Amino acid sequence: MSYSAKGSQSDLNEVTLDTNIIDVENQLFPYCIVWTPIPFLTWLLPFIGHMGIANSQGIIYDFAGPYTIGERKLAFGDPTKYWQLNPNLANNGKDGFDKGIEEGCNIYRTRMHNLICDNCHSHVARCLNIMNYDHRHWNMVKLAFLILIYGKYVSFVSGLKTWMPFLFIVSVFVTV
Repeated sequence: MSYSAKGSQSDLNEVTLDTNIIDVENQLFPYCIVWTPIPFLTWLLPFIGHMGIANSQGIIYDFAGPYTIGERKLAFGDPTKYWQLNPNLANNGKDGFDKGIEEGCNIYRTRMHNLICDNCHSHVARCLNIMNYDHRHWNMVKLAFLILIYGKYVSFVSGLKTWMPFLFIVSVFVTV
């Protein structure tokens, strides 16, 4: 039995259930890009949020601030969306996937955080580029678009957490 993890434009996204089960309760998201809203910013622009990447064990890593890589928790709260990737699309499979994250994290531990051009999305893109994921060049804009398209909400409440503030603000402006 396999789990189809939609995300790449190819049909090569088959990952086996035995090692790739997402465990929301314990915050384990194997081979996933994860996303959560950033208060105030996401309320105005709901497609903008904070991003991290999880290794084969499901442990999340994010560029949480200057010279800081968060582990197991995202800087702005629990993931509300995830996009599970296929480890077979990384050079050297599972090992290459994990190595890409490790090397990307080591690079970003030496970097200053910049909200616009060297941020959490850039960190995830660097990890994917190091592992040569799907033989593509990854960048923050592409990732922001793809998590919007392919990301799955961890629950209905997570979807509300993302969209309700924006919809409230829009409804206030429409009724005024």
